[in-house]
Amino acid sequence: MSTAELDGISVAYDDLGTGLPVVLVHGHPFNRSMWRPQAERFSREGYRVITADLRGYGETALPAQSEKTGLDVFARDIARLADRLGLGRFVLGGLSMGGQIVMEFHRAYPERVAGLLLADTSPQEETEDGKRVRNETADRVLAEGIGWYADEVLTKMVSPDNVRTMPDVAAHVLQMMRTTPPEGAAAALRGRAERPDYRDSLSRVKVPSLIVVGTEDEFTPVSDAELMHDLIPGSTLAVIEGAAHMPNLEREAEFNDVFARFLKETD
Repeated sequence: MSTAELDGISVAYDDLGTGLPVVLVHGHPFNRSMWRPQAERFSREGYRVITADLRGYGETALPAQSEKTGLDVFARDIARLADRLGLGRFVLGGLSMGGQIVMEFHRAYPERVAGLLLADTSPQEETEDGKRVRNETADRVLAEGIGWYADEVLTKMVSPDNVRTMPDVAAHVLQMMRTTPPEGAAAALRGRAERPDYRDSLSRVKVPSLIVVGTEDEFTPVSDAELMHDLIPGSTLAVIEGAAHMPNLEREAEFNDVFARFLKETD
């Protein structure tokens, strides 16, 4: 693990391998270890893979008095970490909230993106009901901790069949969720409640783009992936059978094969 001091916070990250830079952004409420299988494989195959804990997650602290973290703040953190690491243009990928951070990064810094991976995510702005639920969840997480949330959503993050047949994956996902600081999770929930609509900016993407989704995903269903595929000119859509919201862990081999082909074409 390495750390970088950015805007008064110490950002924890891993920087593995050499070659085409690939920055992977974790989802909520996870940490950079969700990308470990991809970081380990692709750093051995000629890519420089960077994974970081977002502010308020994993080993990266949340600044004091931070009640809300917008997607623009996360995107700016990635830009500044990339500056610190000497990255110009790079492939940028994210899952779930990480995918929305990637969309925000592309909207703000399109010239820095060499390729896009959007996994199990959605481009639409939050609904009024969704805003209410996210803010109520943030309140409860702060009051009661995050354990109840982790237990409640496990079988949506990982399909029930995979929870049963892949106990190591389920345990990893549950551990990431249970160890996420409540303050960081709550701040991000409030920020996501105010996320903008990215459909217009996606229609202007001019770099190779891969969209991945699990067939069993209840949070961001296949229809959301198909929408992004329709919006992004020349994009590739991969629908992974038997995975829910975490196909990179639930179907590691299938996900990696799709991503490997994409990186080879992008490189």
